[in-house]
Amino acid sequence: MNKPLEGLRIISLSQYGAGPYATLQLADLGAEVIKIEQKSTNGDVSRQVIPYAENGDSLFFQSLNRNKKSITLDVKSEKGREIFYELVRESDAVFNNFRGDVPEKLGITYEQLKHINPQIVTCSLSGFGTSGSLRSEPAYDYLLQAKLGHMSLTGEPEGVPSKYGLSIIDFSTGMMAALGLMVGIYQAKSKGIGSDIDVSLYDTAASVMNYIATWHLNRDYEPKRTGYSAHPTLVPSQLFPTKDGNVVVMCNKEKFFQILCERLGKPELAEDGRYKDFENRFKNKETLTPKLISLFKEKDTKYWIDKLKGKVPIAPVNTVKEALEDPFIKEREMIVEYEHPTFGLLKMLGTPIKVKDYKPEYKAGPSMGEHNTDIYQNLLNLTPEEIKALQNDSTI
Repeated sequence: MNKPLEGLRIISLSQYGAGPYATLQLADLGAEVIKIEQKSTNGDVSRQVIPYAENGDSLFFQSLNRNKKSITLDVKSEKGREIFYELVRESDAVFNNFRGDVPEKLGITYEQLKHINPQIVTCSLSGFGTSGSLRSEPAYDYLLQAKLGHMSLTGEPEGVPSKYGLSIIDFSTGMMAALGLMVGIYQAKSKGIGSDIDVSLYDTAASVMNYIATWHLNRDYEPKRTGYSAHPTLVPSQLFPTKDGNVVVMCNKEKFFQILCERLGKPELAEDGRYKDFENRFKNKETLTPKLISLFKEKDTKYWIDKLKGKVPIAPVNTVKEALEDPFIKEREMIVEYEHPTFGLLKMLGTPIKVKDYKPEYKAGPSMGEHNTDIYQNLLNLTPEEIKALQNDSTI
C-alpha cells in the first residue's frame, strides 16, 4: 500500500513539543523524517520528561516521535557541517523549532542552503518568528496563552484567568507548521524553487482568536469571561450541572431552543417573548439561564443524554478516562498500538488525518542515533571505517 507522503524526506532539527508534533503528522502519513540529535546533550530533551521516563526515552517522547528516524550529528563542527550539507542535497526540507534568531546563526535558512539544493524548503517554527523585535526571545505555550489574551477569556468570571488544560498553542502551531511546510514543498515541486516558511507560536495564538478579534477590531467588542463556560453570545450554549455530573448543550440554531424547551417539559419558555430569538435570549440571559440550570440539576447525565441526543446538540463533560473509553474513539481507529523495547505494548492516539484506502503503520519512536548506519551508509554512502572515524571524533 502506497503511503501518501512516501518519497518525501525531511531533516528535522527540532525537539520537545510543537516542532515534533508538526513532523509527527507528516511521518504518520509516510514522510521520512530524519531527526538530528546532539549526542553531547543526550539528544531531544523530551527523552527525559517525567513521568514515565527511563533508559533515555519517555512516553512523552514516544507521543511525538513515532515513525521517525534518529541520527546523531554535531552540525556546528566542520565535518558535521559537510555531512549536513550532503543531507540537504538529498532531502526536500529542513525543519527546525529554534528561537527565531537561531536559524540564520546556524546557517539553515533557504538563502544559506539554496546553493546546495535550490529546491530545499526550510521551515522555522519559533516563539515569535524569524523577523521582528522579539525574534530572539524564547516563548512557550503557557506564556503565549497569557500574552495573546486567551487566558483572559478562560475561567469563571469571579475567578482568576485560566490556561487551557492542554498545550493547545503548541499543537495548533505544529499543525500550521506542517501545513506551511507542505505549501513550501508543493511550490518547490511545481516551480523548482524552494523557500523559507516562517511559523510562530505568537502568530498562531493571534490567528485562532479569529472572530473575537474581528468583533473587537471592527466594533470595539470587549470580551469577558462567562459563567458555566458559556458561549459569548449564543444563549443557551454552555455547561449545565446535572444530578451526577455535567453536560454541554449548544443551541446554535433557533430550532434547537424550541426543541430543548419541549424536552425539558417547559415549552412555554420558547413562547415567552423575552426568549423568542437569539437577540432576546442574549439580552435576558440572566433570567433564562438560572431556570435552565435548575431544570438540568433535577436529572442525571445519562437521562439528559438519552432525552436530547439527536434532537439538540449535547455532550457529557467526560474525564480523560471516560473520553478514551468511548466506543466511538475506537470506531474511528484513533487508538493505535505498537511495541516498544522498554515500555512494551504502547497505546497512543493515531493520526486524525484519514486518507482513503491508506491505513498508517505505527512504529516506535527511535532511540538516539538508531539510524546512523542506515542514513550514513545507505543514503550518504559512507564506509563503515568513515562512520567509525566520525564516531571517534564525536562528529556523530
